[in-house]
This record gives sequence, C-alpha cells and structure tokens, in this order.
Amino acid sequence: MLLSMTGFGQTYRHLDRLSIAVEVRSVNHRYLKIQLRTSDGYSGLEPLVESVVRRRIRRGTVYVDLRIQQRAASERYRIDLKVLDSYRRQLEAVRTAWNQPEPISFSVLLGLPGVIYEELNEQESLNHDWPMIREALEEALDRLDRMRAEEGRAMGQDLRLQAQQLREAVERIAQRAPLVVDQYRCRLQERIENLLQEYQITLQPGDLVRETALFAERSDIAEELVRLRSHIDQLVQCVEHPEAHPEGVGRKLDFLTQEMFREANTIGSKANDVQIVNDVIYLKGAIERIREMVQNLQ
Repeated sequence: MLLSMTGFGQTYRHLDRLSIAVEVRSVNHRYLKIQLRTSDGYSGLEPLVESVVRRRIRRGTVYVDLRIQQRAASERYRIDLKVLDSYRRQLEAVRTAWNQPEPISFSVLLGLPGVIYEELNEQESLNHDWPMIREALEEALDRLDRMRAEEGRAMGQDLRLQAQQLREAVERIAQRAPLVVDQYRCRLQERIENLLQEYQITLQPGDLVRETALFAERSDIAEELVRLRSHIDQLVQCVEHPEAHPEGVGRKLDFLTQEMFREANTIGSKANDVQIVNDVIYLKGAIERIREMVQNLQ
C-alpha cells in the first residue's frame, strides 16, 4: 500500500515498575532523519530506538518522544552497611561532644546520601527496561503506520484521477498534432499565393512541400507523446503495486514527475498551436499537483 510520510502515533503503558509514554510524529523529508528526545538516563537507548524505526520507515523526518518514569522496586535497592555505620559513628561522636541527650534517629540515618543505593547500574537498567520500552515503541509505530496508510489510500485515489486527466490531455494533443501541420501548409500556401499575385512571380510546388516538411519535422512531438504515455503508465503501476518497490515508491514517482514535466515543456516549445499550448499548460499544472503529492509519499 502507499504510505504517506506524515503521521502520528502514541501509546501509554503503566507497568509494575515503569510508566512509559511514547509519541512518534513523522513529516516529509527526502531522506530518513530520526530525532529522539528521551528521559534522563535513557539516552543510551538511541541506537536501539533508531534500529526499530529504520526497519519500519524508509523516508521522512521522524520525531520520537520517549518519556519513562520509574516506580520504586524494593528488590532493586540495598543498604550500604559500611556507609550507614560510618554515619552512625560520626553522629554519635557529635552527639557526645555536644552533650545531646536525644538518640540518633534511624530514619535520619537511612535518608543520608549513599546509604540506600540501586543494585543495577545504568547499563543494566537499560538492558532490563528495553524489552518493555520496545513494545511500547512498536505499538506507537503501528498507530503511526495506520494513519500513514489511511492518508496514503486517499493520495492513491487522487493520483489515479490525476493520471487519468493526464492521459486525456495527452490524447487531445495527439489528435490535434497532425492538424497543425495541415493548417500550417494551408496558411503558407495562402500567403504564397497572395505574394505571387502581388509580385507576379512563380513558385515550384516542391518548394511548398519542402517548407511544410521542415515545419512538420521541427514540430514533431510523437516521440515526446510516447515517453509521456510511458511515464503515466509507470506512475499508475507504482500506485497500483507499491509492494513491488519495498524501498518506497516516493523517489521513483518524484523522478517520473520530473521527466513528465520535461516532456510537457518540450511539447509546448515545439507546438505552434494555441490549443496544444493550452493543453500543455493544463498538463504542467496536473504534473505539479502530482509532484506535490508524491513528495509526501514514502
């Protein structure tokens, strides 16, 4: 299916030890660009997050907002008895020196820095938390993909309509092109006859044929029409079968629109006819609309 580069997905998970909030936004960009913002202590997950996103998204700027809040888990925390005893002895010495009768509070000792510590270090904590974070990230990407697919379907319908209108304009030009040469020959013959009558000179029939042939050669757009039809067919093929392009169809469609615009320009420069020029103007407008759409396709 066609996938837009624009989308949004988010998910929230409240687990026994973690609260995870993931928000993923994507906008169009020629290449894949990933920007991650995460909670303190989790920046080490950036390579893992990028790896997951790259397997799912081919093009676009992707903003990943990862918010993680830890909930206390008693089995992960330990009391440093050496630090606790050091605090106790120092406080006992101060209490004795100052002749304070109150005993040292145990709760005060436990609240001092370094007495209670987390058993896992930062890397161990990341490794332990990553499977849960990854599940939340995949879920947010699933929701992002659903939005991208829905927009892609709408864009596919519009692209099919634009392609049909391009075909109709091309066929109008193809039907009109042979008449242009005939009209030129008639206009040329009429002008020559007027000049012959005015200046009393003669002209060989072969001269008229030769001049008409030169005009026909200069204004011949058959080759451009063939290429234009081929580009339109390829565009429709990409829209109908995007799965044939696992790397994404956006870049190929962008290239096809550039080539169609080039052929339309050539036709416009060769055609010495108002009706064909009007159809070329219509063609270029339709191609530009297609170009704007395909630049937002993965």
